[in-house]
Amino acid sequence: MAAIGIVIVSHSKQLALGVRELAAQMVQGQVSIAVAAGIEDPENPLGTDPIQVYEAIASVFSDDGVLVLMDLGSALLSAEMAIEFLPKAQQQKVYLCEAPLVEGAVAAVVAAAAGKNIHQVIAEARGALLAKATQLGVSPLPVVSDDIEVRNSEFPVKEIRLIVSNRLGLHARPAAQFVGTVARFKSQILVQNLTRNTELVRGDSINQVTTLGVRQGHELVITATGSDADEALAALQALFANNFGEDNVALNSPPVFHHEVTPATHGELSGIAASAGVAIAPVVNYQPTHITITEYHVDDPESEWQRVQAAIQTARQEIQAVFSQASLQIGDAEAAIFDAQLLFLEDPVLLEAAHQRILDHHINAEAAWQAVVDKVVTSYRTLEDAYLQERVEDVIDVGQRVLRLLAGNAPANLHLSEPAILVATDLTPSDTARLDPRMVLGICTTSGSATSHSAIIARTLGIPAVLGVDSQVLHLADGTLMALDGESGKAWVEPESHILDLLEAKREAWQTAQQEAQATAHQPAITLDGRQVSVFANIGSINDVQVAVASGAEGVGLLRTEFLYLDRTSAPTEEEQLEVYQAIAQVLDNRPLIIRTLDVGGDKPLPYLRVGFPEANPFLGWRGIRFCLDHLDLFKTQLRAILRASVGHQIKIMLPMIATVTEVRAAKVILSEVQAELNQAGIPFDAAMKVGIMVEVPSAVAIADQLAAEVDFFSIGTNDLSQYVMASDRTNPRVANLVDALHPAVLRMVQQTIKAAHAAGISVGLCGELAADTVATPILLGLGLDELSVNPQSIPGVKQAIARLSIVESEAIAASALQQDSAVHVREIISTSIIPPTN
Repeated sequence: MAAIGIVIVSHSKQLALGVRELAAQMVQGQVSIAVAAGIEDPENPLGTDPIQVYEAIASVFSDDGVLVLMDLGSALLSAEMAIEFLPKAQQQKVYLCEAPLVEGAVAAVVAAAAGKNIHQVIAEARGALLAKATQLGVSPLPVVSDDIEVRNSEFPVKEIRLIVSNRLGLHARPAAQFVGTVARFKSQILVQNLTRNTELVRGDSINQVTTLGVRQGHELVITATGSDADEALAALQALFANNFGEDNVALNSPPVFHHEVTPATHGELSGIAASAGVAIAPVVNYQPTHITITEYHVDDPESEWQRVQAAIQTARQEIQAVFSQASLQIGDAEAAIFDAQLLFLEDPVLLEAAHQRILDHHINAEAAWQAVVDKVVTSYRTLEDAYLQERVEDVIDVGQRVLRLLAGNAPANLHLSEPAILVATDLTPSDTARLDPRMVLGICTTSGSATSHSAIIARTLGIPAVLGVDSQVLHLADGTLMALDGESGKAWVEPESHILDLLEAKREAWQTAQQEAQATAHQPAITLDGRQVSVFANIGSINDVQVAVASGAEGVGLLRTEFLYLDRTSAPTEEEQLEVYQAIAQVLDNRPLIIRTLDVGGDKPLPYLRVGFPEANPFLGWRGIRFCLDHLDLFKTQLRAILRASVGHQIKIMLPMIATVTEVRAAKVILSEVQAELNQAGIPFDAAMKVGIMVEVPSAVAIADQLAAEVDFFSIGTNDLSQYVMASDRTNPRVANLVDALHPAVLRMVQQTIKAAHAAGISVGLCGELAADTVATPILLGLGLDELSVNPQSIPGVKQAIARLSIVESEAIAASALQQDSAVHVREIISTSIIPPTN
């Protein structure tokens, strides 16, 4: 979020303090506001002092910008003079604004608190009289409503033409990358689909870009006007040249199913085959709560707009949480669906339309938001392209989320108590991403398609799905037996015994085929030249460990213990934790189990442990080991449970977010204290239990040699390490393309860590998303990793990839990759270096 400072300059100190109080109340202190007002003269206190203004600017200075609002007369002169005292570099970041003092300050702080950049904050301040003018029935002066540089003769129009080559054109994920790239530049960027002869639209609007209907082979013209036009067009050209990071094959394309022509039987329903597999279970109806919107007149439209902004902010946090969870469950590639949803919430065209509607019609936030979302939905539905028409589900998904927050409704409950087939009108992408495949055995809906985002997620989760069946299915009582075949696209209500027999046989045959395909997964992963690499699983619950062992995991390289602490009102007890750790160790049957201590705080707060203050940069904040060292009771309870569970099992402790040697030593002292307490109480534990750390902070890489002397093993967390190395948040679509663990900067960090570990004689593993990417396998082997830890579903593929490689070949590829200048070139090196295996 932008940390913009606001300065109020006035002849009257009382007036300025009053304005600051009013503005501060609007945002609960989220924005730094300084006052420079009045002079030190008891006889005549009215006036302004340039030094005071200078000190006020310096006190709230930020590289994101400082906005100065002032009275007329000497206030303006004092502000101009104060800027002269600042260093040249800082002068460029301070903006004097002619907006009205009171209304401008209120509008500016609200915009700054919403994370808008300095130009957008200035625009909001300048437009602050709009609501008052509308109410009084006068026409306000026009204002520039965004930060795009206005076209003028100073900047010529630059233009490029491109042919789109990626398979599905600008669908949600590439469109999100396109808009995110545009947003990095000041220039006005417009785009037109020449093939479809569309109008020119704004490149920073996710909806306008998506509704261009851009498919493979279409020709686009992109224009840029402004000071950084050439750089903007070059960045966009690079995106297209790289196919937006996609292979020209389906990421998770709808399956091609062979339909068996059979006569319709009793209770048979035909639909769309969307996700293969057979499910037989009772049905549970899921109908999300319908939000009824009533339009009504409001006297204070600006407060309604603030309600919309607050709901959008909360929706953004919720979608980022869905993205994080989906990344763990279905991988980053598919989870990127939610990048487009985040950009929808930042679409300037949409937000301006909602703001204007509230101001023009004096209507409530819910009605205005619904109206603008409906308009966008209609624009999608009128597209000729059927694939792009289906993207409307994402618009509705986000629109309903904001509407639910405005209405104060709780999220829908999708937690089943017993395994079942979920029956619904439709499922949104975020609904589907929340499903537990162990409880939701199948999906049957009356709408949807095989290319919808919901269907893609269902396939990735391995949940059989039949979509678009007759609406009569919605009237079934919960508990009614249903069978569905996601390959043929058929479902049966209360199926007859011969149908059940056929489906059971088909399910068994499918399971047998899966078992045969996974047979090699239970063998060690050995390279062509005889090097064995351990392949472990990352898990986040008791149920995950069953899947991990069934998938061929040789142990657990990362047990995320956060699941024990979330979704509850108090911390889990020692006994509760002990029971879970023992249960997981039991299933592993003496395979290694690495338990990561609690990694919350910052962006993953615990509701029952208040931080007490908002963190501007939670990823750089109070999280991981920092949090635990400040909550010793919580930390000791967890360590006691882990130690007690270690008896008779191969359990190791791993500390997260280590940045300093001091943190490791402090944690080891606490561990020793807990061990002494258990000894004194006569409670057994494994005294030789190994202790390791996560290497996911650049400082840990820099001092890896010192850290290696303190611990028994390293595990590299490339998800966080990539973000910290590239200074980019992977949930922020504007910079997410920078967060690529195959970037040479990240790979060199991995190499440095491995060298330090091996020099100290300790083992080193990798448990980030990169470990599951078989494209990266030769580099990881070539760098010398001892083990890889991946999500359970990826284990067979990773073991296959290892078995097809030699260490000699991998070392050559890794050496070459480290010398490249971008992740794109690293991928090119890999694709041209590996000879496909011969049958």
